[in-house]
Amino acid sequence: MSRNRIGYDEDFYAWTMEQARLLRSGELAAIDAENIAEEIESMGKSDRREIESRLIVLLVHLLKWQFQPEMRSTSWSGTIREQRRKIDRLLAESPSLRPAVPGMLPQTYAEAREDAAEETGLSEEAFPEVCPLTVEQVLARGFLPES
Repeated sequence: MSRNRIGYDEDFYAWTMEQARLLRSGELAAIDAENIAEEIESMGKSDRREIESRLIVLLVHLLKWQFQPEMRSTSWSGTIREQRRKIDRLLAESPSLRPAVPGMLPQTYAEAREDAAEETGLSEEAFPEVCPLTVEQVLARGFLPES
């Protein structure tokens, strides 16, 4: 039975289904190895980007918690808890990313500092230039910084 090969750029979903079928049936000579490799790399990068994004949200809320104690709310603590859970889940699914988290902290903190200033109306200088928390504190369930 002859099948038309579906191009990667023509219909991505159909291409993925065709590549999965070819892999499962052992038709390795027919797979689109270059694009499959690119997609696999992209998936790994996606997990890293998601951790970075969640770290920014988490750090913004930790900064707001620490520097605007009069505004603390269950919404803030809920966001902190949820981001930690999601980061924990991502790190459980991709444990090789755990050692990369400390290296993510300086850049994610810089972005979080900007966002926290915008959200709170405080100047950026109201927040420390360097993250005042350790990675362990940032990720520790139940930890909330004091003002």
